[in-house]
Amino acid sequence: MMPIDMYDLDLTDRRIVAALQVNGRASWTDIAQLTGTSVTTVARRAQQLLADELVKVAAVPQPGGGGPADLLIVRIRCSPGSQLPAAQALAAMPEVRFVALVTGVYDLVAEVMVPKGTSMHSVLLNGLQATPGVQGSVADLELHTYKSNHEWSQHLLSNAGQLAGPPPVHDCTPGHLDELDERIVSALQADGRASFQAVALGLGVSESTVRRRFETLYQAGCVQVITLVPAAALGFEAEILFWLSVAPARLDAVARELAALRGVRYVAATLGQESLMCEVILPSHADVFAFTTKTLAGIDGIQAWTAGVQLLTVKRGFVVTPWAARRLSAGTAVDTREEESPARVAPPRAGGSSGPRTPRSRRG
Repeated sequence: MMPIDMYDLDLTDRRIVAALQVNGRASWTDIAQLTGTSVTTVARRAQQLLADELVKVAAVPQPGGGGPADLLIVRIRCSPGSQLPAAQALAAMPEVRFVALVTGVYDLVAEVMVPKGTSMHSVLLNGLQATPGVQGSVADLELHTYKSNHEWSQHLLSNAGQLAGPPPVHDCTPGHLDELDERIVSALQADGRASFQAVALGLGVSESTVRRRFETLYQAGCVQVITLVPAAALGFEAEILFWLSVAPARLDAVARELAALRGVRYVAATLGQESLMCEVILPSHADVFAFTTKTLAGIDGIQAWTAGVQLLTVKRGFVVTPWAARRLSAGTAVDTREEESPARVAPPRAGGSSGPRTPRSRRG
């Protein structure tokens, strides 16, 4: 049996996934034209990737869709051996948008949404700090998001512009999404490629109503369709989070210069000793060396930086990643056998997985 962290994707598979990252609801015909592959091959391979839960397509609302909120980036230290259970517990918190295991001084990094009017103190101390295994944390207020997208994989495609990308993000006002809108988005969060007809049947409304409402929300930028995949599955060796100390007068310019780089997935200004957070996904560790010694070193205003390698992304965009669910499930099973203790919190599941699954070969 293939280990959980091993992937068997050829170039065609990777191009299909990269196309789904441009537009997660693109038709198989459009993806076939983009990848130079037959529609039959694209449909078969993509459906297998989705069934194996190596790829997850999900519709997610913008963080402010439920009303004004603050975002906190929290770095967390855990007691030895508690990192996976703590990550699992944090991922189960609805206000946690992102959580990953990382190397370095801290064990976990989480992004937490705190609705306006809610005490940050209660979220941090009664929520995160009360999580079993958490020993300490540092929280920074996120002031501005400069970039958040998936273009890091588009070098696998020579003509990604043929697919329509997502519209600009829109900050929804409270109540912008009514109850039916939220139910539609919830259904498409579970399966971002579900047909409008299937969603309509599940909700007891007409297909045209679902289509019209979702397309209105999507075109307005109130909802995103994201395609999640382990970077390693597409041949990328390095997922790294950087914290950059930047001269205040150069903060905006540095952030925009970083945001223009394809390998940079996320850039945000924070209120802390390090004024920028930057997530980078690169093909090799040699590229990381070039990024630190040439790119960062060549940007005027960067004074210092620290970094941590992402070991496992557990949750992104409020969606638990299927491969993390498998890892958590496998880790929990091992711990249960060793300690003979049934009192364990069940790991969050994505897509109804009933246990560890491994991708199968998709040749031909």
